[in-house]
Parts: sequence; structure tokens; C-alpha cells
Amino acid sequence: MGSDTGDGSYRRDSNYITTRITADGRDGYPVEPGRYRLIAARACPWANRAIIVRRLLGLEDVLSMGLCGPTHDERSWTFDLDPGGRDPVLGIERLQEAYFARFPGYERGITVPAIVDVPTGQVVTNDFAQLTLDLSTEWSEYHRPGAPELYPEDRREEIDEVAELVFRDVNNGVYRCGFATGQRAYESAYARLFGRLDWLSERLARQRYLVGDTITEADVRLFTTLARFDAVYHGHFKCNRHKLSELPVLWAYARDLFQTPGFGDTIDFVQIKQHYYLVHRTINPTGIVPAGPDLAGWLAPHGREELGGRPFGDGTPPGPVADGDRVPSGHGAAPAAIIGA
Repeated sequence: MGSDTGDGSYRRDSNYITTRITADGRDGYPVEPGRYRLIAARACPWANRAIIVRRLLGLEDVLSMGLCGPTHDERSWTFDLDPGGRDPVLGIERLQEAYFARFPGYERGITVPAIVDVPTGQVVTNDFAQLTLDLSTEWSEYHRPGAPELYPEDRREEIDEVAELVFRDVNNGVYRCGFATGQRAYESAYARLFGRLDWLSERLARQRYLVGDTITEADVRLFTTLARFDAVYHGHFKCNRHKLSELPVLWAYARDLFQTPGFGDTIDFVQIKQHYYLVHRTINPTGIVPAGPDLAGWLAPHGREELGGRPFGDGTPPGPVADGDRVPSGHGAAPAAIIGA
């Protein structure tokens, strides 16, 4: 996932498989319905982005999805949620097998999200940042009627700029706090994180969404970190200046998205907590998964409609969650999910 730089700072391994699935197939992998399988994990914020975008664009019947369990060892994410511990389409127990099928002895991180070529069983890409952009642009022929424009051409420069700041200081910033091994490195990451959250609060105090008046890729990228903030990052990663629920603008913004079809219905708080608190034993040696926080607030009125904006622009919300894609009962923002694992 990452490493210590020597001064106590955390550095994310950003050496991903950059092969792309495109409409013209220029990398050898053309967009084809039914050919590929998105491998994700509800626990992972980077994979959660792909789950959201796939649902918003209505690609469920075109791009199948396999889900790994919330915990993994040093070798790989595993399909322990499936009968027999095997992905029913790929027939593998570990995502590592798909990586090795294309790159024998692959030595970098076995990460989600990943897209696998079903006929060969080989991983195509794990480049999470480009993956969701390609779902919006290269897969457009197969979008559902009324799919939103998450990466509109006339807004791409601003989306990219905002997304880069959010990634550097927030998405990755919480990890830079949590995995810092030196006090100075931790405090630097902490200052950048909350400085950026303050900047985002100011921006979102006057507009409903991050870029323009509709939901874009930038909102998807920020949301998956905010959804995990109080449940994990505030305590586990020592991001404790304030809880999200104590930041009025960001808390209302996060609730607004959570209550929008395609966002909150992808969030599994139980698996999220199990992943961080059980896997990161250097940070949480006991492996105890906290019972809180109370999740009822996610469903409280947010009042963001007063800022205007149209969540899906000229499009429409996605329909009901597809069979097999639903978050298990009791794992979302409902009373049964208040006690976590």
C-alpha cells in the first residue's frame, strides 16, 4: 500500500497498471459488454469510487462486479464472501491470481479496484484514478438513459484541479496521518488535512457541489473519504481535530450525497470498520472493532437544496440497486448498524 520515507512520512505506492480499456481498444482491450469484471471491496474507499460510478452510469449489465471481503493478508484480497471462497465468474480464491496470470510473480500491491479480462483471467488495470474516468468517457455507448455527466468536457480542468487537491490532502491525507511513524510527519499531515477540509467547507458553503451545479467525479472522490471519517479516520488514524459531524458544512454536504441514490446505498459501515481495525494491527494491535459511531445522523435532513443545483443535471437518478449489489441488511445507516461488527 505504501512505505515510510525515512522521516516518518507515509508515501503511497502509486505504481499502478496503467493499461486502459478504451472504445478504440488502443491498449489491446476494447470496451465490450460482458467481457470484463470489476473487482472491488466495499471497505476500500478507492474501490468504493468505482462501485458508485458504475451504479450512477448504469453499467451493471455491461460490467459485472465481484466483491472481496473486508479483510486480507499481505498476499491479497480474497473472495471469502462467496460460496466456497471463490469468485463465481473468475473461479479464483485470491485477486492475486488474476495479477499473476498476466504478470507472473507480480511484486507490487495487489489492490482494488481492479478490472479483470474474464476470457483470460488476467488483470487489465488497477489504476483507480483513471478507471472511473474511463467508465464515464470510454464506456459512454453503454451508459443507461439519463446517466449523469460525471466528467463533462467543459469542466474537466476544474474537476482535475479540485480532485488533485482533495487526493493530496484528504483522500491520501488521512493515510498520511494514520501511517506516520514520526510526530513531525504526523502533525504536518494533520495540518494539511484540516486546512484542506476548512478550504472545502468555505467552497461548499456557497455551492451545493464541488464543481458546477451537478454531481461530478470530484464529489465521488471526496465522498468516499467523508463516509469513513467518523467511523475510522477520526480515531484509528488520529484525525481528531473535529469529527465530520462537527463540521456543519461538510457534514450537511456528505449527508446530501449519502441520501442521493448511488452513494449511501453503496456504503457498508460494518465492512469498513472490520477492514481498518482488523487489518491494521500495527495501529490497532488488539483487533477490537469499535461499536460506534451512531449512524442515524446520516439520514437526518441536510438542507442543501437551498443552494440550488441539480444532482444529475439533465439526467435522472439510478434505479433500484441491482440484485447481488445490495449492501447487506444492517450494514448501512440504519439502527441495526449502530453496533458494528
